[in-house]
Amino acid sequence: MEKEKVPVSLLTLVAGVLVTMISFWVGQNHHLLPEQASAQAPLVDGFFNVMVTIGTALFLVVEGAILIFVIKFRRRKGDDTDGVPIEGNFSLEIFWTAIPAIIVIGLGIYSVEVFRDMGGFEVAGSHMMAHSHSPSHMASMRGSALAAPAIADSEGMEPSELAPAETNKYGIGAAPAQEAKPADLTVNVTGMQFAWIFSYPDSGVTSGELHVPVGSDVQLNLSAVDVIHAFWVPQFRLKQDAIPGMPTELRFVATKTGTYPVVCAELCGGYHGAMRTQVVVHTPEEYESWLAENLIAQQQNLNSAVASNPADLPASDFLAPHAANLGITSETLAQLHPAR
Repeated sequence: MEKEKVPVSLLTLVAGVLVTMISFWVGQNHHLLPEQASAQAPLVDGFFNVMVTIGTALFLVVEGAILIFVIKFRRRKGDDTDGVPIEGNFSLEIFWTAIPAIIVIGLGIYSVEVFRDMGGFEVAGSHMMAHSHSPSHMASMRGSALAAPAIADSEGMEPSELAPAETNKYGIGAAPAQEAKPADLTVNVTGMQFAWIFSYPDSGVTSGELHVPVGSDVQLNLSAVDVIHAFWVPQFRLKQDAIPGMPTELRFVATKTGTYPVVCAELCGGYHGAMRTQVVVHTPEEYESWLAENLIAQQQNLNSAVASNPADLPASDFLAPHAANLGITSETLAQLHPAR
């Protein structure tokens, strides 16, 4: 009496269920990403989880098939016959071509939806009304303006017909629900070799760190003075290039207080790896306190700063701050004569 075999279709069904369950579990429990700290992070993580789920399923199917075939069709002792000649299977080839095509198209559509929900489509038509340019940035604009007549002449256009060189911005703008609404806080971010400078145009504060209040809609106006840099906060799941002569934008809402690293993700020179700072997410009360403290501190520094070239100062004025610490009077300093 022959032993009854389990139908292949039933084995395939069981294997499919197991692969699906394992893939969904791995897709939701991979722990490959840092903590979420922005309103945009769940959108990116959802897309990433789908890709991990699909990748896990493909891995299990392909590697599982390889293991099964290695075991089932291994060479038996004493079997020196040739393998069964197989020329191809048209239906199978259609299947394994159609499935990846459907997956790729689906992921493409999903990624566009995520990009739209994050505000990627909002920036292209916006204008730079809130962008405050640095002197070097303004210089690049003047250079573009000087080049406009030559460009217009080569195109057979009048210079007045040319749009401003930096009218459009690129990057991540307001989410669809926040379109046409100004941001709660605007910060101008300048990238340079090898540091980030953060300027708050509403208050005049400048900092080497980014400070924002939790829950506020923040707009970063990004620019660079030398080469391309990339502003990246892993916990926010946001990254945007800072490009010389081309303003870019990054808009986000921080959802968790704390301190998070800001990394330059574009190779920008020999000390690229050290181009790091941090974003500090405060409670609203802490942010107002930080802003007030920096306003006072920077006003004091400004009042005590020497705006002229030290080489042009009289010796008494140049040495006065140092002489005070040594107990030397201003009369003594006035008697000093420059060396001939």
